[in-house]
Amino acid sequence: MTTYRGCELPEELYYDLDYVWLRAEADGTATVGITDPAQTFAGRILRARIKKPGTLIQPGRHVATLESGKWAGGVPIPFAAQVIERNEAVVDDGHLLNIDPYRDAWVARLQPQDGIEAALTGLHTGPEAMAALRAWIERYDIQCLRCSD
Repeated sequence: MTTYRGCELPEELYYDLDYVWLRAEADGTATVGITDPAQTFAGRILRARIKKPGTLIQPGRHVATLESGKWAGGVPIPFAAQVIERNEAVVDDGHLLNIDPYRDAWVARLQPQDGIEAALTGLHTGPEAMAALRAWIERYDIQCLRCSD
């Protein structure tokens, strides 16, 4: 795990180089969430609306909408997919995204329409992703903090 200005950046994940991360699962599905710098940038997340299982999402459309006291925005998916599970704990308490954005507070699990390999096209991982995420953190002058209750 890379840490930069207090922000956790797991090297094994795939990133859209803005604020969404994706983990390819062994069963061909994808788990998606928001990055640590993104949760810091948003502030305390008050509400998360996540699409229901069975929902089909087109590339560039949102699987979820998040709201904080200073920000509202969507969690876009760069590939066509069907929602197979949403994180009900995050639906019940959006603030969990501020506490543990990579582990317990993932947003949704998706079945990519054209397979996981196609879904990863255009996403970034490893050193390239780490460099781009550090640049994002610098651009927005972020110092990550983990919220508690």
